[in-house]
Amino acid sequence: MSSGFLEELDRIRQEALSAMEVAGSSGQIEELRVRYLGRKGRLSLLLRSIRELPAQERPRAGEMGNRIRQELEGALEQRAASLKAAGRRPALDVTLPGRPLLRGSKHLITQTLEEMLRIFSSMGYSVVSGPEVELDYYNFEALNIPKDHPARDMQDTFYISEQVVLRTHTSPMQVRTMEKGPPPVQIVCPGKVYRHDSDPTHSPMFHQVEGLLVDKGVTFADLKGTLTAFIQRMFGSSSSLRFRPSFFPFTEPSAEVDIQCVLCSGSGCALCGGTGWLEILGSGMVDPAVYGFVGYDPETYSGFAFGLGVERIAMLRHGVDDIRLFYENDVRFLQQF
Repeated sequence: MSSGFLEELDRIRQEALSAMEVAGSSGQIEELRVRYLGRKGRLSLLLRSIRELPAQERPRAGEMGNRIRQELEGALEQRAASLKAAGRRPALDVTLPGRPLLRGSKHLITQTLEEMLRIFSSMGYSVVSGPEVELDYYNFEALNIPKDHPARDMQDTFYISEQVVLRTHTSPMQVRTMEKGPPPVQIVCPGKVYRHDSDPTHSPMFHQVEGLLVDKGVTFADLKGTLTAFIQRMFGSSSSLRFRPSFFPFTEPSAEVDIQCVLCSGSGCALCGGTGWLEILGSGMVDPAVYGFVGYDPETYSGFAFGLGVERIAMLRHGVDDIRLFYENDVRFLQQF
């Protein structure tokens, strides 16, 4: 094939592509189309001269010419589309203020739980956690709640199967921990628990922190001192509390603990029903029958246990009157804390 024809063909291709790269408007794009691809354009005129080549060179020359024409047509379309898209983008106003970055924060339940665990950790308690899907044995039987025990009527339980439940308290971790070794044991067990209950003060899923201390010579006075220290650090040094006799299958004796109303300071109001007191947790000395499930000698060791609802603590500290507000994901509510 004639070298002059090929050189001219490549020269036109390079010039056209270079001109397209710097074209800055649709008018310039159209001008380039006419200059190179129009009826009298440079490429069109060159391709007409193919008939002057020897017959055996014409097919290949025509093929190469058409390929370059298609390349230039595609490049023109791409450049035109690029300029059109750039025209649709708004101009950048560098004088506009930047958009503020919104900062998140921990959920109120998380804040309250972490504060509770900090207090108990400072008293020497270790934090342990375990499964939320629990065996019936650990959730009930090993806590002195056999299948025919009336205490089971106190809880509506979510059953996965006959022997597997969603735990109704974090007490199973107390048994699991005692199984692992002899006293002393000093733990708190935080986590989610589940009960079939829903109203302004109850949720099917809520959070608990349960505590256990077992050693030689542990008395009810140790329990009172521990809970008094916790309440005063959680609600203020002037907070008062009282113990009322109660019943729990895994503690004996057992006691409900009330704190002086945080709203009226004991004078009586709607929050406390005029009594001046608010129920806050359950507690008691570990029932000797529980030691039988873990191989502890009740004649040698004694201990106490307690359980607190994290939502309950948060509601009392911050004046929240409906537990469901914690789980509705309303940013207006959550941003307050």
